[in-house]
Amino acid sequence: MYTPKERDSYFQRTIDMLNVLPMVEGVVQLGSGVTGYKDEFSDIDLMVATSTEDEVIGARDNIQQFYKDLNPVVIKEKQFSKNIYLLIVILGNSLEFNISILSRSSLSVRSPLWKVVLDKTGLVSEMMEIENRAFSNKPIKYATFEDPVFEFVYCYIRLDKELKRNNLVYALKMLESMRDYTLIVQALNEDKKLHQFKAYDSLKSDFLKKYLSTYPKDITGNCLVESASILKELFLDTAKQSSIYSKDDNFIFLLKDKNIV
Repeated sequence: MYTPKERDSYFQRTIDMLNVLPMVEGVVQLGSGVTGYKDEFSDIDLMVATSTEDEVIGARDNIQQFYKDLNPVVIKEKQFSKNIYLLIVILGNSLEFNISILSRSSLSVRSPLWKVVLDKTGLVSEMMEIENRAFSNKPIKYATFEDPVFEFVYCYIRLDKELKRNNLVYALKMLESMRDYTLIVQALNEDKKLHQFKAYDSLKSDFLKKYLSTYPKDITGNCLVESASILKELFLDTAKQSSIYSKDDNFIFLLKDKNIV
């Protein structure tokens, strides 16, 4: 496990490396590291901006080689569009880097947690300020899930069918999906960012207490029925507080009237 001092050292080595790459115009740090890291387990999230789209591939290759020389446990590359890449790097001490590589014109702001840590031209800071103003002016700042109310009800109906078939494995999968949709609505109620959201411990304590009570005491049909009933009531209460999803949704009424097995 890495120490905060080691994390700071690897962070600075990364910035120094990016500073000498001619195709890299600037670097933006994201996440909890912007305000001092949540804890000793926090990783490092960076957006690396090139001047043009044509330079993205070269930057990606150079960054990947830098981390290969550090003997990582794994380097996973993901591509989100023609010229936007993500490198997930996990070092031997478990320190994780998530590095997006994109052109300056593709920079965006999806959360207030960002800070320009390298800017060779001043244009990266300028672009981020433009994007930040646009983000700040959005009435709904974080992406919303298309229809968690319908998805919850649909899973509830399928759970009922699978319990009648005594298919406990599939019923458990439906129960877990229902929990996911409940978390989505609660996170949005608390104005949390859904993208890669994992700070569930930051949700309201009374919600978390009720949420944890929805896990079955045992893997039996009766216990799953009990869990589903508790979860349904929690979801109804959570959806009722939503300013995004309709309180008069027909699926809500369907859910109120339906009981498992």
